[in-house]
Amino acid sequence: MGKNETSEWLKMLSRMIRAAGHRVADADEPELAQLVALRDQFDQAMKIAIQGQNSQGRSWSHIGEVLGVSRQGAYQRYGDSK
Repeated sequence: MGKNETSEWLKMLSRMIRAAGHRVADADEPELAQLVALRDQFDQAMKIAIQGQNSQGRSWSHIGEVLGVSRQGAYQRYGDSK
């Protein structure tokens, strides 16, 4: 998938997440629990993406800047095999 395709895919995902929030607002507790469970999947996806960026040569300093944290903070959260 190219960079432009990835960007468009992420925009679509963002729209879907916002829509899910609106749908769950009118739903029952099981659907709220399902939405909350997506947080764990999102966290795992972030870890995979960040570790991939690092393995492709992105520095922890650069990754930290993108995340809005220090180099150390980025490494502590995503750098080891937690």
